Amino acid sequence: MKTLTDQLAGYAAYHRDRRNIATHLIGVPVIVFAVVVLMSRPVFGTVGGAPLTPALVAALAAGAWYVLLDRAFGTVMAIVLAAMLALAAPLAAGPTTAWLAWGIGLFVAGWVVQFVGHAWEGRKPAFMDDVVGLLVGPLFVAAELAFLLGLRAALRDAIEARVGPTRSGRPGGAAA
Repeated sequence: MKTLTDQLAGYAAYHRDRRNIATHLIGVPVIVFAVVVLMSRPVFGTVGGAPLTPALVAALAAGAWYVLLDRAFGTVMAIVLAAMLALAAPLAAGPTTAWLAWGIGLFVAGWVVQFVGHAWEGRKPAFMDDVVGLLVGPLFVAAELAFLLGLRAALRDAIEARVGPTRSGRPGGAAA
């Protein structure tokens, strides 16, 4: 299995423009929440009081993978996924048209934001070359937020050693 640094560096290679990274801080969580909303139907029963849905199964699998990569980030991702599951449940329990409007509307909005960022980057999304990028994207957002808070500097430095620093996105692309 690839390491956390391997996964994040592979994804970061497609995301060196700070504007693209900024769009990911918005677009990726919106897309993930949209998918959670859409996968929160059907309900097959309950597990520990939580609705047993495809979203729960996917969140548990993703959360386990994140924890295997890194305990701290995995814990953060599990908490975020749990919150999304809790917020998605009432939307999924509502009328079908409302559930679909929320899920599809957020999904489309999130991707619009993503594609604007990739237009600035001048590079296609990472998942087009490796579908695992769909799982790494949310982890990348968590890592970028940690870096912005001054956390995990050694990880940031290891990623930048592989793919280079972020750039401003202005002509000439001054490095950070």
